[in-house]
Amino acid sequence: MKKQLTALLLATTVTFSVGAFTAEQALAASDATIVSGVNFRKAPNTGSDTYGLLKAGEKVDILEKVNDYWYKVRDDQGRVGYISTSSKYVRADGSGGSSSNGSGSSNSGSTSKPSTGSSSEVVNKVIAAGKKYLGTPYEFASDRSNTRTFDCSDFTRQAFKEGAGITLPSDSRGQASYVKSLGGTTTNWHNLKPGDLMFFMDYKGTKASAYPSNKSNQRISHVGIYLGDGKILHTYSKTSGGVRIDSIAGKHWEYRFVFGGSALK
Repeated sequence: MKKQLTALLLATTVTFSVGAFTAEQALAASDATIVSGVNFRKAPNTGSDTYGLLKAGEKVDILEKVNDYWYKVRDDQGRVGYISTSSKYVRADGSGGSSSNGSGSSNSGSTSKPSTGSSSEVVNKVIAAGKKYLGTPYEFASDRSNTRTFDCSDFTRQAFKEGAGITLPSDSRGQASYVKSLGGTTTNWHNLKPGDLMFFMDYKGTKASAYPSNKSNQRISHVGIYLGDGKILHTYSKTSGGVRIDSIAGKHWEYRFVFGGSALK
């Protein structure tokens, strides 16, 4: 009798445990479909190693929304990793999936909100918001809580916050990582579209020969908004007059350019 009771209790415990685990998984995961080829990374950053490329049509389970930029997912081989949250790459088929901080905002404190209107409308709003501050004085490490002065990344952050409802990371390197996480970047500024962010390396002189031909490993030190027609809207020094518009071609801006792309999902 004692043996039968023990066996019954054990079976009940195992059944309960398995049932609880399955229910927890069902709550945590949601189905999703890969829309376009995306890197399946081992950690939630663009410098991480990858398992390879998840191809369009593949199914994954979204286990967690780490922040605005990364989903933690499980592929059909059972591997767990990270992919971009951009709708360019993945379409969530279910309503599950949870945020690690309960709000869907980035753990780093930067958040990204869906923009409204067509892409061209949002771009125009971003550019208009930026141009509103033409002549605003430059200040390195300016206060992000007001618009009396800007440094380069504070300015782009404010333009996107007002024009698109997106709060970008507060520094140029963080903004560069964010744009990379969305994909579609280019190292040729001629391929940029109005409203794209442009990222630059340190100033080394006015001649092209002063800059390396391969800039992929260069530290990002400046950011601005591409206006089209070879123009950039940005701010970079007190002596330059604050927020201003400059030409790119044949200038050190062209030689310093590392990459650019859209910050809009």
